[in-house]
Amino acid sequence: MNPYRGCFHACAYCYARPTHPYLGFGAGTDFDRQIVVKINIVERLRARLAKASWRSELIAFSGNTDCYQPLEAHYQLTRGCLEACADYATPVTIITKGTLVRRDVDVLQELRGTVGCRVAVSIPFSNDEHARAIEPFASPPSKRFETIRILAEAGIEAAVGVAPIIPGLNDEQIPEILRRARDAGAVSAFKILLRLPLEVGPIFEARLAESFPLRHRKVMNAIREARAGRLSEGRFGSRMVGQGVRWSTIDALFSAQCDRLGLEHLAGETPEPPEPPRRAGPQLPLVF
Repeated sequence: MNPYRGCFHACAYCYARPTHPYLGFGAGTDFDRQIVVKINIVERLRARLAKASWRSELIAFSGNTDCYQPLEAHYQLTRGCLEACADYATPVTIITKGTLVRRDVDVLQELRGTVGCRVAVSIPFSNDEHARAIEPFASPPSKRFETIRILAEAGIEAAVGVAPIIPGLNDEQIPEILRRARDAGAVSAFKILLRLPLEVGPIFEARLAESFPLRHRKVMNAIREARAGRLSEGRFGSRMVGQGVRWSTIDALFSAQCDRLGLEHLAGETPEPPEPPRRAGPQLPLVF
């Protein structure tokens, strides 16, 4: 589910940028400022969930752009969609950088207690200053760790996504990110290697050169090393899998830190929600 297309967070590395030209906009500043709002998405979702053919399949928020970007404070489309999922017993998983997810703790608790939900908070940097340079309008990492704590204290299963890992720039921050997330209450973690499809490559490299001029060349070389000489896949949407010695080292570091901290190492970008708690009560009879 993508209530919004384009994203105010303006992350230089966002793999969704190449989708914006399909809507008649550019992948650069248009992606950051020309935001498409699907104002009828709640009604459309409820109509779909009400169909007899609906089988309570997992819904992920969001596969393209952040469902808790600032516009959500006004439109409340994500909250409306979550309420629909709760009404129709549909499990959800959420990935976000937005602290606005805290507003919806009540709905998330309802989902957690019935069909299950998990919230993954994306935190690729442990350092607020580094994060501001690459993802300028997203909430700072310090606030995202607070979000994990608030969710965990509310009984909602929280995960941390080190996403994306940018070899040579933030891979050395992996241990601190995982430790701080665990200390805040996260119980699981996953990682995603940087993607630079189509227009994303030049946008990311320009931001990198501007913000980290002394590390620019090193980082670009490290990305190529982790990708066996390539910066991206041949087509948008194909999965970026790390290769080579550098990525093997990063992967081993991530796994070792998860094991040491007791974090479940999740695979994939939309981790399945945990099973809801079992309710005590008599077993229902079988009806034939």
